[in-house]
Amino acid sequence: MTDTPSSALATETIRTSSLYNEDLAPVPTQRRIWGTYNYAALWISMSVNIPTYLLASGMIAGGMSWKQALFTVFLGNVLVLIPMLLNAHAGARYGIPFPVFARASFGVLGANVPAILRALVACGWFGIQTWIGGQAINAMLIALYPGWEHFPLGPAICFGFFWLLNVLVIVRGIETIRFLQGISAPFLLLIGLALLLWAKAKAGGFGPMLATPSKFRTFADFFRFFIPSLTGVVGFWATVSLNIPDFTRYARSQRDQMVGQALGLPLTMTFYSFIGIAVTSATLIIFGQALWNPVDVLSRLGNPLAVVIAMIALLMATLNVNVAANVVSPANDFSNIYPRRISFRTGGLITCVMGIVMQPWKLMSSYGSYIFGWLVGYSGFLGPIAGVLICDYFVIRKKNLSTQDLYQRGGLYEYSRGINWRAVVALAAGAGVAFVGLFVPALKALYNYAWFVGFAVSFLAYLALTSRPAPVVEAAD
Repeated sequence: MTDTPSSALATETIRTSSLYNEDLAPVPTQRRIWGTYNYAALWISMSVNIPTYLLASGMIAGGMSWKQALFTVFLGNVLVLIPMLLNAHAGARYGIPFPVFARASFGVLGANVPAILRALVACGWFGIQTWIGGQAINAMLIALYPGWEHFPLGPAICFGFFWLLNVLVIVRGIETIRFLQGISAPFLLLIGLALLLWAKAKAGGFGPMLATPSKFRTFADFFRFFIPSLTGVVGFWATVSLNIPDFTRYARSQRDQMVGQALGLPLTMTFYSFIGIAVTSATLIIFGQALWNPVDVLSRLGNPLAVVIAMIALLMATLNVNVAANVVSPANDFSNIYPRRISFRTGGLITCVMGIVMQPWKLMSSYGSYIFGWLVGYSGFLGPIAGVLICDYFVIRKKNLSTQDLYQRGGLYEYSRGINWRAVVALAAGAGVAFVGLFVPALKALYNYAWFVGFAVSFLAYLALTSRPAPVVEAAD
């Protein structure tokens, strides 16, 4: 058996359906050209980014030692790789994107619920990356023209300029994203290595840099900080663990996407996190405070030329990560609401506007807001979605989908007027249990474990509500 879509995909029935457009269509075999290298490169390019640095440096600022922070990052990425590979299977087997895959469990219309929840999180990430890019431009202008620092609208203008640059890339389409992916990640990697060497020289070597002990005196104190931090690491990629079919739909084989992802994600995240951990530890020695934002560190290099070069490289890499990780999925998700009227480009532009509405400057106000408010918070919604998708695809349907019915009203996935209320209830149950910890102090642990709690509750709830297996059809391969 080969992982090829059914010939029925090209039928006029699907093409004339209100649930179809070219951006959501199954990828034909001849266009499935992404190999192991492509997926490893994708993860290297997406992992080597400023939020990765901020995630690790925030743990140092919060009191972890470098070993504790590095272990937390590595463990979290190994854990999130599991649902990543499970959800990736359907994309590679049937050539379908995430919102279409969600139709099997949530219904052809109900799929808009997880799709929009995922899209809103991506909009927040888009805003965060755009804000970081704007900060880089602002720091670069200050290095060139010191008087710019006193211009009150400077940060807002720089944010707007970088926002427009992202819009330009989106309008040019998916091939521009693939081009940027191949050239930009090395720039940010070089910045990280340069920062590491600079910090080593300023701090007097790796010994002093990594000698800062954990501020936690007991294991209980450490554990209270470790759990939400681990959840934050899982939450960091919980978004892409859902919409990974958007990328694996282009895979040549299951092996290519699985090996590529396994090689690219945990190792790259851990390596680049080490840079953030080491540099942040060094800033305690150099500046007397933990600077968790690399833009702040780069702006203090002293040499204007070095600042400008570093910021240009940072901008290129941030632009690539932003569009690849935070636009592809929500553009497809918004398109799924009204496939005949909302194209990939239109969905991408909606993402850009929502990125401003999400007010990223507030999400990035401190490491606490970033890790415990943003990352842990939204993981309470995304964990339950993953629980439903994985339970439905692997346990209920045994990996068998009718691709044609995913694009039709009145088919296998119509449920109750297009909505599978069992999936919606399971999602609500998972999220509800996870978030109860925000309001009941005695149950705070549920919120600290938000992704894990939400996943487990929704998985079990969906399994219990699905009293008998849904119709299993002949696999499309």
